This record gives sequence, structure tokens and C-alpha cells, in this order.
Amino acid sequence: MSEQQLEAVYALIEKSEDALVRLCQDLIQFPTINPPGNDYQPCVEYIGNRLKNSGFAVEYVRAYGAPGDSAEYPRYNVIARYETGRKGPCVHFNSHIDVVETGDGWTRDPFAAQLEDGKIYGRGACDMKGGLAASIIAVEALIKSGVELKGAIEISGTADEESGGLGGVAYLAEKGYFSKDRVDHVIIPEPLNVDRVCLGHRGVWWAEIETHGHIAHGSMPFLGDCAVRHMGAVVAEFEDKLYPAMAARHTKMPVVPEGAKQSTLNINSIHGGQDEIERDDSAGLPAPCVPDSCRMIIDRRFLMEEELDQVKGEVTGILDNLETSREGFKYEIRDMLEVIPSMTDQDAPVVAATSQAIEEILGKTPDMVCSPGTYDQKHIDRIGNLKDCIAYGPGILELAHQPDEYVEVDAMINSAKVMALSAYKLLTNSY
Repeated sequence: MSEQQLEAVYALIEKSEDALVRLCQDLIQFPTINPPGNDYQPCVEYIGNRLKNSGFAVEYVRAYGAPGDSAEYPRYNVIARYETGRKGPCVHFNSHIDVVETGDGWTRDPFAAQLEDGKIYGRGACDMKGGLAASIIAVEALIKSGVELKGAIEISGTADEESGGLGGVAYLAEKGYFSKDRVDHVIIPEPLNVDRVCLGHRGVWWAEIETHGHIAHGSMPFLGDCAVRHMGAVVAEFEDKLYPAMAARHTKMPVVPEGAKQSTLNINSIHGGQDEIERDDSAGLPAPCVPDSCRMIIDRRFLMEEELDQVKGEVTGILDNLETSREGFKYEIRDMLEVIPSMTDQDAPVVAATSQAIEEILGKTPDMVCSPGTYDQKHIDRIGNLKDCIAYGPGILELAHQPDEYVEVDAMINSAKVMALSAYKLLTNSY
């Protein structure tokens, strides 16, 4: 592609700034909160209708039977494919459409998609509807420019990444949508900053631990056995043994931010005994009972240097020791999700093409990073067996899931240019 043709593509992207802003705002205004999985169908139909108008063949795929899929909350995905008519590879841009709950602390309406001082605010603006919008604008500009392309371009909007991706990319990968005979290169526009290439992510193990006790009257707790106190002993052992052990381990993976270079454990929730009572609930006071069950969800992130069996064994070892040393201690543990760490080789085609595009457009050598949390690369790698996959997109990683989340318009413009050039290089084998 000549310099003149390149400039034509970039000019189209720059002229599309207002359209890019509107597209991002429209996407944010679909409150696709997961769980439970709101508004997936209208959101993917909006994406599909737009891409049909740009010459894409569009397919909607519902993940029947996936966790969370129901008549009320169907797990819909959209896959759009543009055929150039010339033999060549396929470049796929994958973005998830779901967002996490809003939480407290917002100073703006989370779904108004307010534009202020060059930033679009809203839940999902950064993670990752800004990236989805930028990838659509990038591909549309590449097609409209008239530059000769080979192969095919795909764009997908997928469900449930925030809850593990089982109703989205995992389901599609199982159905062959990310197989090597269909797709060659994948770029996921997650918010990792416009001057970084994300090679992969740490591993994750989600599990539920339940401690058991014996119910009794709350005025005579000595006649019962408090499951919450047993769980307190679990937390104390984690504090004394597991957290210090994890803090001593560090990875050679280029994980950002710095604190994520070590193993981590988040206690996602603890609940024991009677159902929680809302603060303004006038239904009555708590019942005087000793809790006979307490449940804790743990979110363990681990490194490429750690084996999953070792990760699980540390936790079950603590629980087994308590079972022998603490009177009345009984537990169960249930796996909820497990993902092995993933990292693409730095000399892979998609890494080379995107790195070169960043250098040409932004004038700097990109940092190679890995994400502290998993994203849908795990399914593309594990199920699709497709290794040529990275995350690259606009947005500041640390803003994800925060109140007043935003994406910068300039970052979307720059990332759209990078994605357009990366796609061209991959489609024409010119990286």
C-alpha cells in the first residue's frame, strides 16, 4: 500500500470521528449488564445491521444451553464476515458486548454516554465498547478506501466475557467459528492502551468453598456449631500462609500493572447463615439461629510458572489441615472456572503486524504486556487452538469496572488507524 493510499485510509478514519463517537455512545446506551445478561439481542442486532450496510454477511448465534442462557436472558452473539473476493487469510476482530454492574460512586449517568472534554463516559466505554466501535470504523475505512485486499475480515460482538465467556467466544469456538480453516489472526480490542500489545493473560481458578456447622438457637450457640466461625479460620489460614506464599512468587510474563506480576487471591464474596436483609427492610429482625453453612467464592489468579494442580493443592491443603486440627470443621469445595495462562509468541504474525502499525502511526516502539485478568483469548487458544491472537485497543486498563469509566476519543481514532493498518498487513502478508 502506497503512502498516498495509507493517508486515504487515515483521512477516512479522521473524517469519521463524529460517526465513531455516535457509534460508541449508541453501544454504551445498551445496558448490557452481566449478570444477568441484559439487552444482548438488541445490541448485537444494532451491530449486525450496521455491518450489513457495509457489505458484511451477518450471522446471529444464540448459545443455547450455555450458563445463564434463558428465554428472559438469551445469550446472543453476532459474527459478520466481509469477503474480498481474493484468496487470502482471515483477520478477526472480537469484542465482548457485556459490561459489569455499575456499582456506586458515579458522578454521571452510567448509560448516558456523555461526551465531555474529549472523553466518552459510561459503563463499558473503556471495557470495551470503545474498542468495538474503533474496530468497526477501522474496517469500514479500509474497505471504503478501495485499497486492494485479500482474504476476509470478520467482526464479532460476543456475550458473557465478564462471566467467563462460556455463552460467547467459548461457545463459538466449540462450533468452529475460531477454527484454523476459517480464521488466521485475531485481534481483541480490550483496553490495554494504544501503545501496547497484549500477548496474553494470567490463569484463573474460581471456586466455592463451603464450611458446614450445626444449627441451634442463637441464645445457646454452644449447642450448635457456627459455620461462619469455621470460615473465619479459613480466612485466617489464608492470611497467615497462602498470601505470604503467593507474594513471594513472581513471573517472567510481562504482566501489567506491576502488582500483578505475583500470584493473587481475591475473596469475591462470603455469605453464611440467614439470607441477607436489606438495610431498609421492614420485614423483621434476623432470626436467632447459629448458621450451619457458610460459602466463600475465591478468585485465584496464577502465573505461567505455576501448575493448576499446585494452585488447587495449596487451598485444599489448608482445608484438609483444618479438618484434622479444628474440632467440627467440615468443608466442600466446588470448581467454578479454571483457565490456564495464555501467551502468544512475540514473533507471531499478529504481534509483528500490530507492532509495526503502532510504530508507523504513533512513532514509538510498543510495550509487550500481559493482562492481569483473563479475557477471551483463553477460548480462542484452548478450544479453537488458534495461537495467533492478541489484545490491542483503546482505553486505560485501570479504568475498567471503575465508576466514571471513560474512553478518550483521540485514543479511539489512533487505535482505529493501528487496527486498519494491522489488518492490511495481515491480509496482504506485508508485515
